Amino acid sequence: MLKRTLKPLSAEKGVYDFANAAPDWNEFPYADFQHCIRKAIDAYQQDLFLYGTSKGLLSLVRVVQRQLENTQVFAKEEQIIVTSGVQQALFILQAIAFPNGKEKIVVEQPGYHILIDYINQYGRNAVGIERTAQGIDLNRLEQIFQQGDIKFFYTMPRFHNPLGTSFSKEEKLAIVKLAEKYDVYLVEDDFLADFEQNTKADPLYAYDEHDRVIYLKSYSKIMFPGLRIGIAVVPQALTEAFHQYKKYIDIDSSMISQAALEIYIKSGMFDHHKFKIQAPYIKRSQALNDAIKTYIGETLQAAGYIHQPTLCMHTHIVLDKRVNLNQLLLHAKKRKVIIETADRNYLTGFPRRKIVKLNVSHIAEEQISVGVEKVAEVIKASIFT
Repeated sequence: MLKRTLKPLSAEKGVYDFANAAPDWNEFPYADFQHCIRKAIDAYQQDLFLYGTSKGLLSLVRVVQRQLENTQVFAKEEQIIVTSGVQQALFILQAIAFPNGKEKIVVEQPGYHILIDYINQYGRNAVGIERTAQGIDLNRLEQIFQQGDIKFFYTMPRFHNPLGTSFSKEEKLAIVKLAEKYDVYLVEDDFLADFEQNTKADPLYAYDEHDRVIYLKSYSKIMFPGLRIGIAVVPQALTEAFHQYKKYIDIDSSMISQAALEIYIKSGMFDHHKFKIQAPYIKRSQALNDAIKTYIGETLQAAGYIHQPTLCMHTHIVLDKRVNLNQLLLHAKKRKVIIETADRNYLTGFPRRKIVKLNVSHIAEEQISVGVEKVAEVIKASIFT
């Protein structure tokens, strides 16, 4: 068996890393998954030497179908498509024609930085709508749906990236209703679904009665990014176009990854791992929440700072307009604090708020309080210089 060398968390190096969003691979059950890979090679040795299909490994699709039902995503087998990560699904959905015959997409601002980078780099036809800790302006969303040539609205209802906030049930119902009213599709990126603690927090998909929601699930955060397996639940009116385009890109997603994941889920290892890995992330999220209340909440709100702490592994702070972002990053570097602003999470030309993103995926729980205290010092130094 190969010996793994675990990299220490940032706190062990004396660096407070609030920017790294990759999963902490110290929590990953390396030996268990290695066993599943070996079992996959034995069980699917013939299939591994053949091209698969753009739909994915059928046995994995069936396992995922049952798994999705636990989160109130009930879909037919033919609607579930295995992709090479959620990123591939997003690319395909932008490229293919939709039944509504429309062209523009709506994206939350700030939003997922890789999608934003792609839109900005290649000049895709996109409209931004502001999202804050309080949600989105539903009247503004309706106006955009009504006046724009909107193909779909891409949204993260649960644990938004980068804000860390979630929509209420009432907001979800309202968004689904608007989509039906104005013939708009909804692309729901539920990339942190496996970290949800509230069993009553259903996805948009659960409220969809007219096949308007395209549901995307990622295994990168609960497993590891290199697995490159995502799931797209696509309305039947879109499945053929989706399959065809995916076939042109990569023929099929990694068969060895699919087979290993199937065995991992069927064996019960996935559920065991999920519940085990949730515990340290919940503790870090609570530590982040408490530290922000202590060091940033009351002290900095008086100066115009806004924060909406949530029990999520990432959150944000909206800064006073007087903060100099260059000074902010300079002061952070001096204190060995790694933070990011949300500049790259905005479409070109969209009004940007001054936001600091905080993520605790790669910082030890016992160091979060000290790290947030340093962040507070950095913010103060940046506004008063």
